[in-house]
Amino acid sequence: MTWSAVLLVTAVVGAVSVIRSVRLRALVYSLPLPMTLALVTTGYDVDGAQVLGVLGLNFFFVTVAVTHRRLRWPILLADGAGIGVYVALSAGLVAVDVPFEAALAGTLVLWATAMLLRRRHARPVTADADGPAATGLPVPLKLVVIFVGAVLTALLGAVLRQMVVTFPYSGVLVAVEARHQLSEFTGHFARNSLALVAFLTAYHYVQHVSTAAALGAGWAAFAVVAAVLHLPRRPRSA
Repeated sequence: MTWSAVLLVTAVVGAVSVIRSVRLRALVYSLPLPMTLALVTTGYDVDGAQVLGVLGLNFFFVTVAVTHRRLRWPILLADGAGIGVYVALSAGLVAVDVPFEAALAGTLVLWATAMLLRRRHARPVTADADGPAATGLPVPLKLVVIFVGAVLTALLGAVLRQMVVTFPYSGVLVAVEARHQLSEFTGHFARNSLALVAFLTAYHYVQHVSTAAALGAGWAAFAVVAAVLHLPRRPRSA
């Protein structure tokens, strides 16, 4: 992880830490800023493995939520478990050649299934509840965690390879900031994942032109899908 990546992670986490709406927190975290930086600095192409890497991001938050909220693990230990799950998935993905269309189709099916299950088991309370303000780590400890995360990412570079594009850089600290609403945050992020899939899909089909063109197409696709996902919902008829 470069210094620019460390600064970017700090900016994302800082923004999340001052936002009270869980829904907006998840949207800010979902912005493909770390993906953009990784694609620019590493030169990796986007293929099927990176699309499945979006599932890895979701598995990261699910793991943190389960280990912290249900198993009562300390949040930093739960973060470590989430990183372990992502790294294990990445090691498997880099060992095989995953066709892009197959990965995309499988991801879309899993996303649709997860959204149906989430809607079926949705709580009757509003999903956009505000979280407590200023519940994160003290700034010095936050900087230490960012540094440790940077070192860990560098050490795991040989294992992650192209999966570094979807590595949860800021997710480690965002999970700490949102630890009191991890279940709600995880659900909102899962829905926003479709916009990240759109970003990677557009990038994949334009990357042969140029990196700049691919990034432009990717961000446009992300914006369109994110806007659709966040359209006001019509109230259900009685």
